[in-house]
Amino acid sequence: MSPGVTLRGLSTVVPRTELPQAAVRDVFAAQPGLNRLAQRIITTSFDVSGIERRYTVLDELTFDDVDGDPVFFDRETGDLLMPGTKARNDIYAIEATKLYVEAARDAIAATPGIEASDITHVVTVSCTGFYAPGPDYMLVRELGLGPAVQRYHLGFMGCYASMPALRTAKQYCEADPDAVVLVVSVELCTLHLRSSNDPDTIVASSLFADGAGAGIVTARPLEPGERGFSLDRFETRITPVGEGDMAWKIGDHGFEMVLSNAVPSIIDDHITGALEPLFAPDDDLAEALATDAAGEHVAHWAIHPGGRSILDKVESRLGLAEEQLVPARSTLRDYGNMSSVTVLFVLRDILDRATSADGDRVAAMAFGPGLTVESALLTVKG
Repeated sequence: MSPGVTLRGLSTVVPRTELPQAAVRDVFAAQPGLNRLAQRIITTSFDVSGIERRYTVLDELTFDDVDGDPVFFDRETGDLLMPGTKARNDIYAIEATKLYVEAARDAIAATPGIEASDITHVVTVSCTGFYAPGPDYMLVRELGLGPAVQRYHLGFMGCYASMPALRTAKQYCEADPDAVVLVVSVELCTLHLRSSNDPDTIVASSLFADGAGAGIVTARPLEPGERGFSLDRFETRITPVGEGDMAWKIGDHGFEMVLSNAVPSIIDDHITGALEPLFAPDDDLAEALATDAAGEHVAHWAIHPGGRSILDKVESRLGLAEEQLVPARSTLRDYGNMSSVTVLFVLRDILDRATSADGDRVAAMAFGPGLTVESALLTVKG
């Protein structure tokens, strides 16, 4: 373990177009071709999601006047359109690059003593689009990084991908104490929203949103007055069931999400087992987990808010206090599920709260296809 490796300059960004949840629900419910069951699922999924607003790179997903022919939404008819995967991905290449660069610049600016010229490694994350040269290359070019910067992209891993990105960055810093790793995650989930009678597609449409997060991982010490997270350790577990309950595939009209209603129950059954290897090196944490007292020994819980029911299951199973999941629920309420980006928003929320103090432990968890559980133990610094 290298407690000297820290996550610094954690920054989050959302695009400018806001999607009020109630307005999006009404648009989806009014689509032609929906059967009665689909209409009921739409109303329920949107209303119990725990989301009040989300953000999108698609300016046309509003009733405001937008130049050009409609691609995703016909404002005159109120119909959601079905562009092909190429059209969606072309927009991704343009809009994702903007968010990668903005989030990365913010992270560098928020990290005292670090300049763009100090960056030795770049790790980018996304599962909502592809292009090459990719976002890792674009960051080097747009930020003026050195041509020898090592670049890595973690693609199509789903909602948990920021966790292995941070773990990888930590490993680089352990191997080279002079390493300064820029980690950036961008997801444009709204590019893949569509009208459908399929329950999984409807649930996905009620949850997913766009956003970006970035941070600097380095063994360099924090500057006076700076706050960040010590990256203590990480663990990965695949649950014995659930391979087909959460999946992400490429279709002719965008990427297709499988998100069955069994996911909260699977997480409920296996979350304690997934945390056991993370807590095992500390006797007090291991005992607390075994006696349903983990919340008393870990002050903050950065749980990926895949949905309201997932957070409910985590809170109940681990015996957490209601306030310990406020950062996760607030992120879900204000931004929706931004796939891999979301846990970075939750961590940023924890760091900004007056209740987080130097030395506080933080348990972070994210869930994704597989069903895969990625976890991390962090410590608030500064």
